[in-house]
Amino acid sequence: MPERRGGRRGARGGDGGNAASRRAGARLSVVRSRSHQWCGGSVAAVSPTTRSRPPLGRCLLRLFTVQGSWNYERMQGVGMGVAEEPLLRDLRGANGGTTYHAALARGAHFFNAHPYLCGLAVGATARAEHDGVPGEQVERLRAALCGPLGSLGDRLVWAGWLPITSGLALIGVAFGLGFPAILGFVIVYNVGHVALRWWALRAGWAYGARVAMALREPVLQRATALSGPAMAFVVGVALPVVVRYLSGGFVGWSRGLLAVAAAGGVALLWWQRARLTGLRFGLALLAVAALAGGLWR
Repeated sequence: MPERRGGRRGARGGDGGNAASRRAGARLSVVRSRSHQWCGGSVAAVSPTTRSRPPLGRCLLRLFTVQGSWNYERMQGVGMGVAEEPLLRDLRGANGGTTYHAALARGAHFFNAHPYLCGLAVGATARAEHDGVPGEQVERLRAALCGPLGSLGDRLVWAGWLPITSGLALIGVAFGLGFPAILGFVIVYNVGHVALRWWALRAGWAYGARVAMALREPVLQRATALSGPAMAFVVGVALPVVVRYLSGGFVGWSRGLLAVAAAGGVALLWWQRARLTGLRFGLALLAVAALAGGLWR
C-alpha cells in the first residue's frame, strides 16, 4: 500500500532545504490566517461541546487504518471520514440528522498528509463541526492542513524518528545485542509514533479551527529543531560501526572489492541524484546487500 510522503522534497543542497522550509512556513501562515479569520483572532481554546468526554480512544484506533481505503481519487479521505465518525455522533440529533450526514460526507473528501498526523486534522475538523463553523470553511481548513502536516511529518518521522531508532538498532546489532536490539527498535519506534498520533488527535480536538496554535506548541518546535541534528549524529555513528561489523568476515581482497563497489555506488547515486527515487535507492541497497552476501561466502 502506498505510504504518504507528506511534503515534496526540495532540490538537493542548502538552497533546496531553505526553499522547502519557506514553502512549509507559507502553508502554515495560511492555516494561521484562516484560523484567526474564522475564529475572531483569539488564541484561546474553544469552549467545550455537548460531549464532556469525546470518544478519542475509538477515533485513535480507527486512525491506524486511515490508509486502508487509500485511492488515487481521495487519497486518505475515506479513511479520514471513518476515523472522524465517532466524534460526529453527537450531531445525529441536529436538524433531523442532516448536520451529521453533511459533516460525515465532508470528512471523507480528499485529504493527503502524513498518516501519523492525520489525527490533528480529524480532531480539528470534528471540533469545528461541533462549534458550528460553516461547511465551506471546514473544507478550506482541511485543504490548508494537508501541506503543513505532510511537511512536518516528513521532518519529524521519516527524516528524524525513523532513522534515529533504526541507527540505534544497527549499533546494537553491531555490538552483539542481536535480537534484543531489533525488539527494542520495534518497541521504541512504535511507542514514539503512537504518542505522536495521540498528541495530534487530542490537540486537534482541543483547538478546533484554531489548530494552527497546536503547530506552534514549544514541545513540537523543539522536537522539529532537534530531530535533524540527532538523526545526523546517530546515522554518522552507525555507519562506520556497521561497516566495521559487516567487514569482519571478509578477507583482504574482498574488502577492497567491497570498498570499490560501495564507492562506485555512492558516485552513481550522486551522479543520478536528480532522478533518484525511493524505489531506485532501495534497489541499490538490495544490490549492495547481494554483493556483500556473495563475498561473505
